[in-house]
Amino acid sequence: VQLQASGGGLVQAGGSLRLSCAASGRTFSSYAIGWFRQAPGKEREFVAGISRSGTGIDQLDSVKDRFTISRDNAKNTVYLQMNSLKPEDTAVHYCAANPGGYNRYSLSSSDYWGQGTLVTVSS
Repeated sequence: VQLQASGGGLVQAGGSLRLSCAASGRTFSSYAIGWFRQAPGKEREFVAGISRSGTGIDQLDSVKDRFTISRDNAKNTVYLQMNSLKPEDTAVHYCAANPGGYNRYSLSSSDYWGQGTLVTVSS
């Protein structure tokens, strides 16, 4: 499966963005999908993951009240709606696909990664 992340940009603190992860291939619904981010000088960090059916979700505690992950298997796309953005959310955001579990530990070892989309939040 090939992944294409998009939707990043520059936004003021308190604003919103919606990231999309579009996948090629007929087997998209066979993969759990996760979002990760990497800020300058920091290690990659798990943000959110969603199960193959969309009924299971795992999220970083610091984003639970602000971000929502969802998927549309008919469109081969996973979304990350990000609200109330903060400067500390500034990072390159990546999506990843894993045929196994959707929790952060399983998704961290994904074999398939998108190219990343930059989110910049100004104060």
